[in-house]
Amino acid sequence: MKSASAASFRASGQVVGHLVALATIIVWGVTFISTKMLLVDFSPTEILLLRFLLGWLALWLVCPHRLMVGSRKDELLFALAGLSGVSIYFLLENVALTLTFASNVGVIVAVAPFFTALLAWRFLGAARPGPVFCVGFAVAITGIACISLAGSELALNPAWDVLALLAALSWAVYSIVVRMLAARGYGSLPATRRIFFYGLVCMLPILPFTGISLRPEALLRPVNWANLLFLGLCASALCFVTWTYCVRLLGAVKASLYIYLVPVVTVITSIALLDERVTWLSGAGMALTLAGLLISERGTAATRGEAQEREAPGEGQA
Repeated sequence: MKSASAASFRASGQVVGHLVALATIIVWGVTFISTKMLLVDFSPTEILLLRFLLGWLALWLVCPHRLMVGSRKDELLFALAGLSGVSIYFLLENVALTLTFASNVGVIVAVAPFFTALLAWRFLGAARPGPVFCVGFAVAITGIACISLAGSELALNPAWDVLALLAALSWAVYSIVVRMLAARGYGSLPATRRIFFYGLVCMLPILPFTGISLRPEALLRPVNWANLLFLGLCASALCFVTWTYCVRLLGAVKASLYIYLVPVVTVITSIALLDERVTWLSGAGMALTLAGLLISERGTAATRGEAQEREAPGEGQA
């Protein structure tokens, strides 16, 4: 009876985790539109700094009490999460967008779930990525490539495409570290606030070299503040908390699969807000991406290794 109750609790947690992951990805898919609008008046580094500064301040106001970190190793994990998931990931992605094709970046960054699966196998005791998972990954990447081809050119640019690949690896590291912190019992909200702090600290050394020059007239434009508040409060403060929460419920690998949907959400948002047209290629790409997500999800069936990774201590804490 007790075992059945525990199984039912885990199953309900999985459903909540999938819903939270989907909601988070929907918001992140819209961020490309907001960022595109802000690039008229701000540089990528300025947007990144303002976005996470607003996010950190919001989390501090909501959760002002000090987070008690259990050990120096845990503190290093928080620093690594801030470095990999905030500073390195977004800086590499933004630089890659300025040096290579945006379509290339969209496809390459979507490799993150595969990197996450490999790192989870190596460091979390999860199952080794099997044939079904790899087939789903291939189908999803094909779909994302179709979406990219529908909007612009897709061509190899290896000298700079590697930056996007490193960004994908950096996000995979972030997902694994977040899972390790969740297993140590840290709540999603205070943990995210700590991660944002380290992310901002790690940005400081590069600021003198990026030409930060925030113009008052740009800051006073209502459209800019609306987009900055959306990126800082919703896409950063709220969604990084919900991402940490769904990683705790689903595990790093299953949660990361939802990254496949970011280009799909971006296409749908572009159609709704920017009056862009859907083509047969982008439509096929969205269908393939969704199919790849479902196939990969089946490929992460509950083996003993994955069960250990999902059921690590600390589950259920918000």
